[in-house]
Amino acid sequence: MVDNIQIVEALNAVLTDLTLQEISEKLEAPKSSDLGDVAFPTFTLAKTLHKAPQLIAADIVAAIDQEGFEKVVATGPYVNFFLDKVATSNQVLKTVFDLEGAYGDNVDGQGAKVTIDMSSPNIAKPMSMGHLRSTVIGNALANITAKNGYAPVKINHLGDWGTQFGKLIYAYKAWGSEEEVKSDPIATLLKYYVEFHEKAKENDSLNDEGRAWFKKLEDGDEEAHRLWQWFRAESLKEFSEIYDRLDITFDSFNGEAFYNDKMDKVVDLLEEKNLLVESQGAQIVDLSHINPNLTPAMIKRSDGATLYMTRDLAAALYRKETYDFAKSLYVVGGEQREHFVQMKAVLSLMGFEWSDDIEHIAFGLITFNGKKMSTRKGDVVLLKDVLDDAHELALKQIQEKNPALGDKDTVAEEVGAGAVVFHDLMNDRTNNFDFNLEEVVRFEGDTGPYVQYTNARAKSILRKTSVQLTSDDLNLTDPATWDIITTLNNFPKTVQRAWQQREASIIAKYALNLSRAFNKYYANSKILTEDVQLNARLVLVKSVSIVLTESLRLLGVKAPEEM
Repeated sequence: MVDNIQIVEALNAVLTDLTLQEISEKLEAPKSSDLGDVAFPTFTLAKTLHKAPQLIAADIVAAIDQEGFEKVVATGPYVNFFLDKVATSNQVLKTVFDLEGAYGDNVDGQGAKVTIDMSSPNIAKPMSMGHLRSTVIGNALANITAKNGYAPVKINHLGDWGTQFGKLIYAYKAWGSEEEVKSDPIATLLKYYVEFHEKAKENDSLNDEGRAWFKKLEDGDEEAHRLWQWFRAESLKEFSEIYDRLDITFDSFNGEAFYNDKMDKVVDLLEEKNLLVESQGAQIVDLSHINPNLTPAMIKRSDGATLYMTRDLAAALYRKETYDFAKSLYVVGGEQREHFVQMKAVLSLMGFEWSDDIEHIAFGLITFNGKKMSTRKGDVVLLKDVLDDAHELALKQIQEKNPALGDKDTVAEEVGAGAVVFHDLMNDRTNNFDFNLEEVVRFEGDTGPYVQYTNARAKSILRKTSVQLTSDDLNLTDPATWDIITTLNNFPKTVQRAWQQREASIIAKYALNLSRAFNKYYANSKILTEDVQLNARLVLVKSVSIVLTESLRLLGVKAPEEM
């Protein structure tokens, strides 16, 4: 990156009361390119200098050394810097060309571990579109985390324990069959689960049967444990197929069951610190003195059973002891906000200062053609079906656009799955959004295939030339390239911002902006003209491809060579 050191030093010579870092943090990109390349706002100086911001801006411009800049102007309360375009282009292209995929890497994290609790589907239930968000946001954040110099640890906290297993065991024994489960495990187990709830509406004693079987499972009953293990293993097989299609791996599959023998420690610690209070036979931690709006954290039910809170506290302690994390991220829907506020409050009362390092990475809901989805009722949109349909739609477009393309099926899978992932990630994390597959897989507009296609186009230009690219003499004088140069130059800052805001959409929107800038240039310029700037233009094209490929990688999206 062409860092802003020249700008920072020029400002520091005038604003001696501010440190280089303070100046650097205030710099921002102007709203449009006609306002320059870098802007310095003066609002925060008004108080200390006892002047109107626009007067401060004018004074700075009058005093600043403008050597090495095209110009420096005051526009209202902003000092706007116009960079030397030729020198900047040379530096940016050389940096990207030399570093390739490492462009934008930083060492901010200094190798510290960041645990990321993500995906976490329930055993014996299919992965629905509802699981997509946690899975792909978590994976993208892990990639962004690593890009910023941290060591991510991806944890799939499987929903592999709870009363639902008692219900499922009862349903399987009452009306299920081994052959049926073996032929289509998760669909069959889901059918039993839905059927159980339908029958329990008419006959409440079924719920008692379900609870009794779960009690047997908790007590180590051999048959209950064998069936539970079988349901778990079959589910994981199917989940793995989906994760493979999304190219997502995990460092740990320790789910809810893993913490069964680790919860007593939590209860003992709470008792030691006199934090447990009895309420209607249950054991709670009163949080009202921390926040009067917080409901108590339930630790043990009146029958002695532990709850989600107990399990999550045990998981937090285990992860701190095992990984010594600098941050612990939980990529979980926004409806769980209060649970995480409570959990952090309890850990804080237990004396763990690292409770501040726990973050709930909340996200909004996906509706599917305007409807919310529910497993209990059985009206669920399966992620596998969506990926299959996305594959078919991508294949259809590839056949229309490029019928001679080799290995169409592989490319269609990369484009289809990439489209689904990209669409999720380009939406601000906390927003709800509606999913319409035909819109998502289009090759035009704000879509993943549009970015992939732009990248493939850049690669095809490079294949048409035999020029051996070098990083010598990259002085581009064509003003039409400037938008691309400034966008490329912003990539390292974009990577930092995506981590600071825990927001993958910053990378997705960046990739769309770079694609648009490149396509505009491509439509209006003769790139392969044999002249003295041919090498520089080709390095520009290569730089675009490097940064688009890396942006897609950070999002967990493949970058096909051809489309």
